[in-house]
Amino acid sequence: MVKNAWSETEATQFVEAAGDDPADRELALRVYTSRLIGQNPDLVMHGGGNTSVKLSRPDIFGNDQRVLHVKGSGWDLETIEAAGLPAVRMDPLMDLRQLDHLSDEDMVNIQRCNLLDSTSPNPSVETLLHAYLPHTYVDHTHATAFLALANLPDVDQAVHEIFGDKIALVPFIMPGFQLAKAAAQVYEDNPAVEGLLLVNHGHFTFGDSAKASYDKVIEHTNMVERWFEGRHNPTTVPPRASAFSADSILPTLRGVLGDAQAEFTQSRDIAMPVFDLRTGDGISRFLQRSDVVELARRGVATPDHVIRTKQFPLHLTGSVLEAGRPAISSAVAGFVDDYRAYFDRQVVRHEGGKVMIAPTPNVFWLEGLGVVGSGSNKKAAKIAADIAEQTLTVMADAETAGEFRPIGEADTFDMEYWSLEQAKLGKGAAPRFSGKVVMVTGAAGAIGLATAKAFQALGAEVFVIDKDSSALEQALKSLGANSAGITVDITHDDGAETALAACIAEFGGIDILVSNAGAAWSGTLLDLDIGDLRKSFELNFFAHLAFGKAAARCFIKQGHSGQVLFNVSKQAVNPGKGFGAYGLPKATTFFLLRQMALEFGDAGIRVNGINADRIRSGLLTDGFIEERSKARGVDVETYMAGNILKREVEARHVADAFVALAQSERTTGHVMTVDGGNMEAALR
Repeated sequence: MVKNAWSETEATQFVEAAGDDPADRELALRVYTSRLIGQNPDLVMHGGGNTSVKLSRPDIFGNDQRVLHVKGSGWDLETIEAAGLPAVRMDPLMDLRQLDHLSDEDMVNIQRCNLLDSTSPNPSVETLLHAYLPHTYVDHTHATAFLALANLPDVDQAVHEIFGDKIALVPFIMPGFQLAKAAAQVYEDNPAVEGLLLVNHGHFTFGDSAKASYDKVIEHTNMVERWFEGRHNPTTVPPRASAFSADSILPTLRGVLGDAQAEFTQSRDIAMPVFDLRTGDGISRFLQRSDVVELARRGVATPDHVIRTKQFPLHLTGSVLEAGRPAISSAVAGFVDDYRAYFDRQVVRHEGGKVMIAPTPNVFWLEGLGVVGSGSNKKAAKIAADIAEQTLTVMADAETAGEFRPIGEADTFDMEYWSLEQAKLGKGAAPRFSGKVVMVTGAAGAIGLATAKAFQALGAEVFVIDKDSSALEQALKSLGANSAGITVDITHDDGAETALAACIAEFGGIDILVSNAGAAWSGTLLDLDIGDLRKSFELNFFAHLAFGKAAARCFIKQGHSGQVLFNVSKQAVNPGKGFGAYGLPKATTFFLLRQMALEFGDAGIRVNGINADRIRSGLLTDGFIEERSKARGVDVETYMAGNILKREVEARHVADAFVALAQSERTTGHVMTVDGGNMEAALR
C-alpha cells in the first residue's frame, strides 16, 4: 500500500516560510504536496506527472487576475520549488477552448505569452487540461497500480468494480489541446466524480485544498492496489539463481551497443552507453514466465515512457548470452533493423518528416541476469531501468487481471516523435567525458579524490576505490551523483577482479583506469627490512600490474580501446636517499607503463602516467613536511615551492594532468612530469 505522507507540522512549516501573502501560502502547499507525490516512485518517476493550483494575483495595475500555477518543463516533482510552478493567466487559456483545433506550437506560444514572468520555464504540455478542470488543486500521477489498470482491455468494467461512479474514463488521446477538451467534457458530464482515469495514460485527482487532492491520490491508488492483490495467485515458482555474472556479460553487451551507435552516427568517437543493472527475485521470476517473449513485444505502460525506453526492450535469452559477442551482436542488429522498419512505416503519416533517433535499444531483458537500462550517462540509464522495472510490475499485475494491452504502434510513434516530448530529452553538446566510466584507486587520498572530481566535472561517471572504508564513504559524499565505489585492499590476490566486477555491475564497464594508490616506505637499504620492501612492491608495483591487466581485459571485451593512467613518481628517475623501498617499485612501474603501452597498443589501449613530486597527500604528511623543512633550514612554504617555478604543486595540478593525458588521443607510453620543474627528474 502507498503511505499517506501528509504532515500538519511540515505543511505548516512550508506555509510559514512563504510569508504573509495568501496566494504565496497556497502555492507553498502546492509545492509541499507536489514533493510528497514526487518522492514516492510508486506514484511518479523522473519528472513524470504534473500538478497545479489556481490563484488570484494582481497585475501591474493592482487588479486581481486568475492565474494557474502549473509544473514547468524541466522540473521534477520530487524537488520542485515555487519557481518550478510558473503562473499563467487563466482567461486567455479558457478562451482557447472555443477553438476546434490548436497546434502544439501555437499552444506553447500562447502559454508562454501569458506567463506572469517571462523568464519562467515552459508550462506543462498538459496545462490546458489543468486549466479546464474547475478545481483549485489538480494532481496528475502515473501510479504503478493505475498504469496496470489503465492498460486493461476491459478497463471500464474494472474501474466501475473498484470505484463505482467515483472515477470517469477519458479515452486515449495524445496530450495537448484535444485531450484537454475531451477530459473537461468528461468531467462536465460527470461532475460528481472524484477523479479521472486517462486510458493507457494515468490518473487525475482534484480538490479545493492541497490535502484533499493529495488524499485522493493515495486513497484511489490503494483501492486499485487492493483490487489487484485480490487477483494475485501465490507463486510457486522459485527464483532461479543467476546463470551469468555482470562482468561476464555487460562489457560485451556494452561494446556491441557502442558499435551499433557508432554505425548509426558514423563516428567512432561516440562514447559507449552506461548501464544500470537491476536484479532480484521479482525480476528473476518475471524473466522465467512462459509468455516473456510475447510480453517483450507488447509495448509501454504509458506513452510518457517511450522517449526513455523505446517501445520494446531487447530480450536476450540465455542461449544468446552463452553464445557470446556474435550472437549478441546479431540480436542488437535485429532490433536496429526492426526499429528502422517501424520508423519507415510510421513516418510517412507525418508531413515534413521526422529525423530518426538512434535505433538501438534502451532496455534489455537478460535471461539469467536481470534487467538493464541503457543511456548516455548514469542518470539516463537509471531512468530507463526504473521505468523498465516498474513496467514488469505493471505487466504482471495487468496479466493477472485480464491482459496488458497498451497503446498501439502508431500512437507510440506519435508520442516518441512528438516535438514537445523530445524537448524533455535535452539538447546541446555533451560534456567531454560524458558516458565515460573512470575508475580511481586510492580515491580517498588527496590526489585520488582531486582526480575523481576533475573527471566528474567533465561529465564522467566515477568509480572510486580505497582500503579505508570511512574515508571512502566521505569521498563518495563529496562526489555525490554519478559516483560509486567499493572498499578493497588492492594488494589482495583478487583485489583487481573484485573492484572491476563491482564497477561493471554498477556502470556496465570501464573506459579509463587511474591506478593511483600508493604509499612510501623510508629507510636506507642497509637497514631496510625485506618484508617492508615486499609490501612496498605489492602496493606500488604488483597492484598496478593487476589493475592494469584487469582493465585491459575489460577494454578488449568491450572492443572499444580504453586507457590506463599510472601515478608513478619522480622517485622512479630521481631517487632520494632513504627512499629505496619506495623508488624501486616505482621505477618498476615506470617500466611496466612502457611495456603495457607496447603490448596493449594493438588493441587501441593507451597507457600513460604522471611523475609528480612534493604533493601534500598521504605520502607527504604535515609532520613529514615540517621535518624536511627544518632539515633544509627553510620554512614550509619555501620547501613546498622548491622547484624551478617557485610555486607549490597541488593535488589538483596532478588531477588536471591525468585529465590532459586522457584527452591526448594519440599519446601512449608517455610520462608527464608535474613537479614545478626539477631538472634532475626530467625524462629528456
